[in-house]
Parts: sequence; structure tokens; C-alpha cells
Amino acid sequence: MSRILLFLASLFCAFPAFAQTGVFNAEVIIDNPSDKINDASALVNVQGGTPPYHYYWSKTSTDSTASKSLGMAEGASHYVTITDASGNSVKKEFSIPANSLAEHFNGTFKPIVDGFASVIFWDPFYAMGLYDNRVYNDVGKVSKFPNGTVRTNQIPFIVIWLIFGALFFTIRMGGVQFWGWRHSIKLVRGKFDEHDAPGEVTHFQALATAVSATVGLGNIAGVAVAISIGGPGATFWLIIAGLLGMASKFTECTLGVKYRDIGEDGVVEGGPMRYLRKGLARKNMKGLGQVLAVIFAILTIGASFGGGNMFQANQAYQQMATQFTSIAGYGPHFGVILAILVGAVIIGGIRSIARVTEKIVPLMAGLYILAALVIIFVNIGNIGNAFSLIFEGAFAPKAALGGFVGVLIQGFRRAAFSNEAGVGSAAIAHSAAKTKHPVSEGFVALLEPFIDTVVVCTLTALVLIFTGFYDDAGMGGATLTSQAFGSVISWFPYVLVVAIFLFAFSTMISWSYYGLRAWTFLLGRNKWTELSYKLIFLVFIVIGSSVSLGAVLDFSDMMILAMALPNVIGLLLLSGEVRAELKSYWSRFKKGKILDEEA
Repeated sequence: MSRILLFLASLFCAFPAFAQTGVFNAEVIIDNPSDKINDASALVNVQGGTPPYHYYWSKTSTDSTASKSLGMAEGASHYVTITDASGNSVKKEFSIPANSLAEHFNGTFKPIVDGFASVIFWDPFYAMGLYDNRVYNDVGKVSKFPNGTVRTNQIPFIVIWLIFGALFFTIRMGGVQFWGWRHSIKLVRGKFDEHDAPGEVTHFQALATAVSATVGLGNIAGVAVAISIGGPGATFWLIIAGLLGMASKFTECTLGVKYRDIGEDGVVEGGPMRYLRKGLARKNMKGLGQVLAVIFAILTIGASFGGGNMFQANQAYQQMATQFTSIAGYGPHFGVILAILVGAVIIGGIRSIARVTEKIVPLMAGLYILAALVIIFVNIGNIGNAFSLIFEGAFAPKAALGGFVGVLIQGFRRAAFSNEAGVGSAAIAHSAAKTKHPVSEGFVALLEPFIDTVVVCTLTALVLIFTGFYDDAGMGGATLTSQAFGSVISWFPYVLVVAIFLFAFSTMISWSYYGLRAWTFLLGRNKWTELSYKLIFLVFIVIGSSVSLGAVLDFSDMMILAMALPNVIGLLLLSGEVRAELKSYWSRFKKGKILDEEA
């Protein structure tokens, strides 16, 4: 009995101490007000503990002082850690039930996107402990997101992969982009056109088709995001990466023509699928080549439906609805009209696509470049300060922007994502060029990263820097660029919207061809397989314009980047062939033994 009394007494004495620890509990109240994605919220109701409380949400944009988090994804897992003034904490994990089909899709794809991103955006340098990936502010303290999570730099594996390839091919091909560009321009102008050569389109048409696929919303919105995060200094590294990427385009498009197949009807089947399978088979790596070719084809089909289609249609509609509010809520109708326009072009195949792109590309590029030059000219007084910001930011960036590594990666990342050098998509378009000499098409293709990145992306960056609209990371990329244009002339954002629509339209018709060639590679080419792909592609335009499938679009957009994984492996293994072809071509060209015009 005495032992029992002693035990009860010890519990009684310990209870006050236990109570003072501030142990508490919390309830998470979920609200999903509609069938739209990413509009759910979670509210924390705390019982006990010592206020004030801090809330560390899995959603990084939610402030640590906020008991409620907005804009959360439905059908996905979330968590919040609550810490009271005494340092005690409790973690609550929860999920938000999905109500609609769109919410179910978004919630299902979110963990897939996260898994995919963990591979593509994996940072090997940090994994090996080679650098401190934390971002510090200007006074040397670790910078944090609103939710309290430490901000970090990231050197994505896919960017390293693309830049390594670009640097390797630049060295391997003897810096062909720096000494061969004059010849490239002559080829594009048609000086050396071979009218009896096999193929379906001219050099210029192939270039226009490939450029139309890369010049898009990324040049407008993506650059704005890169500059707002990495500062003006990112512009310098963007240009460097664009120049290096020219060698990658040269390599893959040379191989695209060399290993293409031409049917009895003159239709060309080319691209990485062909040179991965046939080229590696010649090097006694048939199994590897077949695997890489199939992987590439699957990724290309997914990318064509997503990043090359739905994403473009979705963003085109969103931008149009922003400026022309009368069409808001009419996404499906917009999608149907856009699908009809795209269908009228792609039904005719590459010849029809090329005829349209050779007219649209100069128009859309000229319109955007002219508008950008007007903005820059009006703000010409800022030229000295602008270039000072670029060069100082490139080599002596602020710590708050991630330091040198942060600025470098933002520039390289934007260039790699925008011009698709090393991705292999352009090789599909250039395979259809009328030429007897694969290297000649490589020369034409190397102009694409220059146009896309060195010209268009750089002009976007300069507009933002010259006007001062570059330091608001919280504003959407397209909105940031639109405000920069509108700062000079009020109606300039409407010009930007027209440019965005043309960019999106041209990207879709070009990517339809890329996806079609991958589709027929896997399923065979006949009128039924071609028709089935085109109809599915048009349906996805309507879907993209009608709904906001955030995670689905993110996943499909990542597939474009993933295409670089099998493609660059093949390019590295076959680069010796390209180098030999280049030496032979240039030697014979200098002797006047290639083209009749030079004889």
C-alpha cells in the first residue's frame, strides 16, 4: 500500500512540471470550395501550448506566422509543423480529398512530378558535398522562404548534362559555331539549294519549323523569372550557354540527315530515333541503340501532347483572356477554334507545316524584336547602368541572389530549357531538308540557339533591365514582361499577347510533327496511324485550353527535358562520325567539289 501511495504522490508532483512543458495538440480544418485545382485551404486550430505559434507549412510560400495556407493541391499529401513559444512542436500530416476529375488528375500526377523532378533536377555537386547550397542574404544570414524553409541553390543534373554536351561538342567540332556561321547564312538564303536533292523542305523551311518550336512563351515568361531570381547577371550566362548550344544543334541535326529514312513516296522519317538505333548498331551497340531510341520516342510523344501542345494552348488562352476579358470563361470555345486552325495546317504534313512556319516565324520574331527594340530605344539613357548591372551581376552577384552559382545556373538553365539544344527535337525537323550533305543541315541548325537565345531571350532580358522590371520574383513571368512593355506605351501589352499567340500556335504545329514522327517510329507509318495521332493531338488542344491541369502540364513539360538524357548519350557516342563528316565536307567545299555553284 505504501508503494502505491508513493507512486501516486510522485505522479502528483510530476504533473505540474508536465503541464508546464507546453505540450499541446492541433486540429487541421480543410476547405475545398470548388472543383478547380489548387484552390483548397487548410486552417490550424491549436489547443494548448504557449502562444505565439509558428506554422511551418509544406507549401513554401505560406508565411510561418500564418495559421492558414491557401492554394493547396487537392488529392495530395501535405503537412504543417506547429511550434509554440516554449519550443514545443507537433507535426500534422493531412491530405485534401479531390472532388473533380481535374483535381484527381492533378493530385495523382503531383507525386509523379516530384519523383521525376528529383531525377532531372538532382544536384550531384551538392550530393558530393562540393559546395554549400544555402543562399545567404547581404548580411551573411541564411535566407529563408516565407514558411521558414532555408532557400537553396540547385545545380540541376539535366542542365549540367546539356551544358557538358554543348561544351564537349564545341571542342569536338573545333568551335564550328564561331567560324561556320557565314556559311550557315548562305545556306539559309538558298545560295546552295540543291533542287534535285532528296527531302521535303528547303533549308530555310526546316530552320523556320525548328525555330517555331523553340521560340515560345519560355522566351517571354521564362526569361523574366530567371532575371527576377538571378538578377541581370544571368543575362551574360544565358548568352554564353546559347553560343555553346549551337554546337549541340549542329551535331544532332547532322546525324538526323545522315541516318534518315526516305519512303518511296518521298516522306522522310528522321530524328534521334533513327540515328540512335541505326548509328549505334553500326558501332556494335544495337541493343543500347534500340532501347535509347524507344525511350526517346515515348518521351517525344508525351512531350508533344503536353509541353508542345496543352501547355501552349493553356498559356495562350490565359494570356488572351487576361487582355481580352470578354473571352474569359470560354476556354473550350477558344480550344476548338485553335484546334481547327492547327488541324488545317498539320493535316498536310511537314510540307504544309513548313509553308506556314516560314511565314509565321519571321512575322512573330520580327514583331517581338521590333517591340523590344522600341522599349530599349525609349529607355536608351539607361544603357550604361543596364550593362553595368549585367556584367557586375555576372561576376560579382549579390549573395541574396544565390551568389555566383545562383546567377550562373539561372542563365544556363534558361538557355538550356529554351533553345532545346541537345534535346533532339530539332533533328526531326531538319531531317526533312532537301540536301545530299548531312553537314550542310548541321550548319543551318546551329543558327537556332543564336536566334532563340542570343537574340530573342536576350532582348527580353534587356527590356526588363532597361525598364527596371527585373527584381520582382513574386510576379508571374509573363506579367512581369507585359508590365515592362506597358511602361512605355499602354497598348504594347496587346502586341505582346499577339506575339504569345503566334509563338504558341507555331510551337504546336511544329511539335505535332515531332510527335507524329515518334508515333510512326513505334507503331509504323500508314494513313491510320498518322490520322489517329493528329486527331488525338487536336483533342489535347481543347483539353489544354479548357482546364488547368497544373501537375499534368508540369510532368509533360519535364518530358521535353528528359529527351536530352538518351539523345546526348547517342550524340557523345556518334560525335566522332560527325567530326569526320565535317572535316570531309569542309575540305571538299573549300576545293569547290561539293556544289555545282562552287565548281
